[in-house]
Amino acid sequence: MLPAVATYENCMIQLASAQTRRYLTAAVTLAELAHLAWEHFHGGIRSHHFLNSADMPAISNAWGLLLLPLLTWFLSAFMQKRIAQNAGAKDSSQKLPKSVVVGFLGTLLVGILLSASFTSGHETVTEYLFMGILLLALLFPVYRAEYVLGFVLGMTFTFGAILPTVVAFVVAALSTLVHLCVRPAFMHVWRRFRSKEPPIA
Repeated sequence: MLPAVATYENCMIQLASAQTRRYLTAAVTLAELAHLAWEHFHGGIRSHHFLNSADMPAISNAWGLLLLPLLTWFLSAFMQKRIAQNAGAKDSSQKLPKSVVVGFLGTLLVGILLSASFTSGHETVTEYLFMGILLLALLFPVYRAEYVLGFVLGMTFTFGAILPTVVAFVVAALSTLVHLCVRPAFMHVWRRFRSKEPPIA
């Protein structure tokens, strides 16, 4: 391929990726505007206390109008970068890998279920779901951008944007520690141990 043609194609790919991010960010922004408008006309924009305790500071849901677009823009950038590295930039601009879609929709559903169980007063279900999230963090790479974004969006309607973001980043930090630090160290020790085993006669 001629250098000029390759450069042109790369530019088009970059523009397509940026356009996808803009559309996604715009959709999230409009959804949050609708959410805040609904709250405004149904008793006022709500606030939530940390740990659901009146002794802790209360945070207005209005902060979501600032946080969610920024979070969507930056996390979608991480998604695009990882997809481009794994599958090639040209393929990543055309469609999302199934693993990214499943990860996003899966954590979106988990966030919705967690919110629904909390709102309906099923504390036991809420506790089991949260423990399940911690377990999933050990089994799956939930530190990836699509997992974090799906979880935050799934819980925003009930808890606002700030609290789910804090929870998501704590769980992501745990998953990062396990998958990028503990597991590689364990596998390294295991391989060294296996290499020292005497050969079977």
